[in-house]
Amino acid sequence: MSTSATTAQAPADLADLRDWIGRSETLHDSIVPYPVVALHATLDHPPPDASPGTALPYLWHWLYFLQTYRHSELGDDGHPTRGGFLPPVPLPRRMWAGSQLQFHQPVRLGDAMQRTSTIADVTVKDGRTGRLVFVKVQHDLRCVGADSPAITEWHDIVYREAKRPDDVDPAPTPAPTGAAWQRDWQPDEPMLFRYSALTFNGHRIHYDRRYVTQVEGYPGLIVHGPLIATLLMDLLRREMPGANVAEFRFRAVRPTFDGAPMRVSGQPSVDGNTVKLWAQDHAGWLTMDAVATLR
Repeated sequence: MSTSATTAQAPADLADLRDWIGRSETLHDSIVPYPVVALHATLDHPPPDASPGTALPYLWHWLYFLQTYRHSELGDDGHPTRGGFLPPVPLPRRMWAGSQLQFHQPVRLGDAMQRTSTIADVTVKDGRTGRLVFVKVQHDLRCVGADSPAITEWHDIVYREAKRPDDVDPAPTPAPTGAAWQRDWQPDEPMLFRYSALTFNGHRIHYDRRYVTQVEGYPGLIVHGPLIATLLMDLLRREMPGANVAEFRFRAVRPTFDGAPMRVSGQPSVDGNTVKLWAQDHAGWLTMDAVATLR
């Protein structure tokens, strides 16, 4: 995998973060079989067809275009130190807040691909628990030499201040009821560790229990947002084999922690054009809300 990127110096204050809008980088990768085979094993699925030309399941492009930062370039949280392509936001907690994706054509095993990423927006807000910074990144994935993208994705990242002892979590939202489909999962340490390894994600909130509980103040290991989104799309693929998804969007509502079961659910619309998907924790609280639009 190769990369080219634009870089800059750290900003003097939060207002300068908007100077990062428009910055871009391009990565190249080959869609090789091993990550697909390994994620099937992680999700306890039978071995897949890994022959050249096989289409990737939706969202499994997240197994590719992984940036291999050196160990010395990582911050205390396991993420790369701030600056370079992503703006150097001086807030300690970072989460994948959601994504909006358009699927134009399949990505297939054996394809030589490139991904161009651009900082689309940076927004600073004051929330109930302190300062928030939202960074929106647009990713365009295409076969090398192709005129049009195979996937267009907008990735929402939120940075938050450190948790304070007097912080009160927002009131949870009950998950919808009456789903047409549902499946229970038990996220545990091996699953979270293997997904972190497959996505080369060093963020310690997903595998370092001491760090996530004592430093960031969470009650347990946090299940990756993209893993939950993948489980939602896996449910759709299981219940509607061959469904042609045009768009998918999801929003993380509440963290999901290991040590207790979680559930993914789905409900097709009456006209069959969309499928509402959601995830909930063991207490029945909504943790992720999503919609898939079908062709």
